[in-house]
Order: sequence, then structure tokens, then C-alpha cells
Amino acid sequence: MKEAPAPRPGKGAALASWLNQRCACVTLDRAQLRKELRGDQHDGALIAMIEEARPHLFSETTLYVGERDLGRIRAFVAAHERIVALEGWQQMALSDAPSAASTPCNARSVFMGYDLHLGDTGPQLIEINTNAGGGLLNAVLARAQRMCCNATRFEAENDPTETAFIEMFRAEWAAVREDAPLRHIAIVDDAPAEQYLLPEFLLFQRLFERAGLSASICDPRDLSVSGGRLMLGGQAVDLVYNRSTDFYFDAPASAALREAWMRQRAVITPHPRAHALYADKRHLARLSDAAFLRSIGAADNDIALCLALVPETRRVVAADAATLWRERGDWFFKPATGFGGKATYRGDKLTRRVFDEIMAGNYVAQRHVLPAARVQCVGGEEVQLKSDLRAYAYAGAVQLFAARLYRGQTTNFRTPGGGFAAVEAIPDAGTD
Repeated sequence: MKEAPAPRPGKGAALASWLNQRCACVTLDRAQLRKELRGDQHDGALIAMIEEARPHLFSETTLYVGERDLGRIRAFVAAHERIVALEGWQQMALSDAPSAASTPCNARSVFMGYDLHLGDTGPQLIEINTNAGGGLLNAVLARAQRMCCNATRFEAENDPTETAFIEMFRAEWAAVREDAPLRHIAIVDDAPAEQYLLPEFLLFQRLFERAGLSASICDPRDLSVSGGRLMLGGQAVDLVYNRSTDFYFDAPASAALREAWMRQRAVITPHPRAHALYADKRHLARLSDAAFLRSIGAADNDIALCLALVPETRRVVAADAATLWRERGDWFFKPATGFGGKATYRGDKLTRRVFDEIMAGNYVAQRHVLPAARVQCVGGEEVQLKSDLRAYAYAGAVQLFAARLYRGQTTNFRTPGGGFAAVEAIPDAGTD
């Protein structure tokens, strides 16, 4: 059980909540967004791909968040990194992980994603992902914002985010290959041309090429291992930017990736070991368990941050069936190895049949934290959307905050007015 009282929101958080519920300003400058997306003055393909086939990829509004809340998230991400580095955590996480996680690797894994809801007591962690999509799209989105009528401002000039992203990939390479030259990066996902976030793959390809690197987009089936190297056609692949959700390379389509990973024929990031250490949802139960954290030697300050930001989470076991059914309205059920909101259930919506299936599966139950509301003007009418906050992080440091606005149980990019949204920090009164 959680032992620490939740902190009271700061004044900046209160003002942010007021803005989110009352300010329906359009802050997205679509002309600037098109300029940011255009590779050159003759290229409208990427813009058309988004506007025609993905009209709800970007929201026109902003999510406001108190600077104090953002600071607490930054502190938690750093604390989580320290906890994961502990020998006791690694032994626990790897003890029953799939075999692919046993391969040691110095690469940290790019684009960790910490997804949170802004609860009444501050930010609350919903899940952690090791291949969080949208980082580059949101960096572009942040540069296409304008001031709203309430005089909040964006400071996107000389944005260092994309430079930091390139440095992150170079750091991954150097951690494994030291001073060997990095030449070719493959962006890999199943059927990439059919992926909703294909525009981001194309943006990454351009970003890598501007940095002097060769970059390809491919399906894992296109890869092979030959001569001790991972190959794409006749070209050696040095580094794989892995966007696949086959986290442990178990599927036949991932055979070349699995061989390359197990034998370290290429640098792969994110990778299976990182998923086992960070993203298994059973870890949410451990992060909300003070006794366990103390037993592995976590620092008191890090434990306090976990108790404040991680809602109580428990493994779903048969012995708790009666209690969980009786209290189901207080819980949100999610598969331990799931992603993207698949097979997740609000307890108050459960039928007995689905509950029995959950009890027979590998699930965790997390105290239900309602997502914060964000007012948006759609078709001339104000509507209330739900919001998630995401922190993109690397090596324990947050690189970028972004939001997702939606209707329904989980984010879906099908909601008019919804999609990725920029985040604006609101300072406490009397601070800059």
C-alpha cells in the first residue's frame, strides 16, 4: 500500500487546470506546421499524407501543465533510472523475462515514454513504454505554436530538441561500438507503409540524412544476417531504430532482428533487455510498493517520488478475485505485456465474463486515475476531450513533453479536435 500523502498542486497547476477547462484558443499555426513538415519547397507529399489520411494526428490546441508538476515528473524519471540500475531490480526484472532479454548491452534505448494523467493531486503514472512514438512529430508541432489570448507563450526559437535526438542515437552507437563510424541507420517496423506514424518515419529519415547518415525504412522481413553483419539488401546496417512492438523478437518475421540482437551484429535500440527492465507493467506494482523498493536499496527520496507519482498497482491473482470484483470500480485492468491500450478495461465497465478472463490472464490492476479534461472548439462548439501527458526521456532525463487529446477509453487519433498536442508550462505565481 502507498504510505506517502500526495502533494498539493502548486498555483501553476491550478491555473493550468483553469486554462484547460476554459480556454479553447487555437494555438496551432497550420501554415508554420506545413513549413516545418516540408522537406523542400517542392515536396507536399508528407503534408498530404497527414492532412488527407491522418486528419486527427495533430490537435489545434495546447495542454497547459504546471511547471511544478513537470518538475516532479523530471525528478521521477531520474529516480526511476536510478532504481532500474540497482542490482536487485535487475535481478527481479530479468529473472522471468523472455530469453532475448538476457543479452547484455550498453545501449540505453532511445525514446522512453512515461505516460501520465494529471490527477487532482498531481501527475500520476499510467505506464512506461520503451518505443514511444511521436517524439519527432511533437518536436515539429511545438515549433508551430502561437500565443493564445491568455498570453501564454511558446519559446520554440533555436529549438535544440532535434539536435538532442541525433546526439542520443550517436550516444547509443558509441556506447556499444565506441569510436567506430556510424554510417547506416534502418528504421524498422512491421509493414511500415501501413503504419499510422509513417510520417514520423519519413521525418526521422530526413533528420538522419541531414546529419550525414544513410537512412532506410524497412520491414523486419527485409533484413538478413550475412558475413557477421545485419544486412538490408546489399547494404550493411549499423544501427536499427526499432519501432516494432514484437518486443522480444519472437515472431518469425523478426528472425533476422533476433539473430542480430542475440549475437550483437548491429546496435538495436530500443531493445528487448530494456523492455524487460522498464516496460513490463508488473513493474508498476513494484514501483508502488515501498517495502520492495527498500529491500533492493532504493534511496528514500526516490521511494517518496514513486509513492507520490505511481498509483497503487497490484498483480491480479486468483486469491484476490472476490475483492477485485467487489471493488472493481476503483481499478483499471491492463495486461502485463500489453501496449497501446489493447485489452485494457475500466473496472466499472466489466462484465463477469470479461472479469473471469482477466483473472485467468496475466494482468495488473491499477487504481483508476481519471484523465484531465481539455476543452476544445470543434465545428464551432466547445467539447470536452480527455488528455494524457507523455514525457519522452533518455538516460533518465526528459527531452520533451507532449500530450494526446482524445475521446473514448484510450488514445486513438480518431477524435475530431484530438491528436498530439503541444504542452505549455505554467509557472507558479512569483516565478519566471
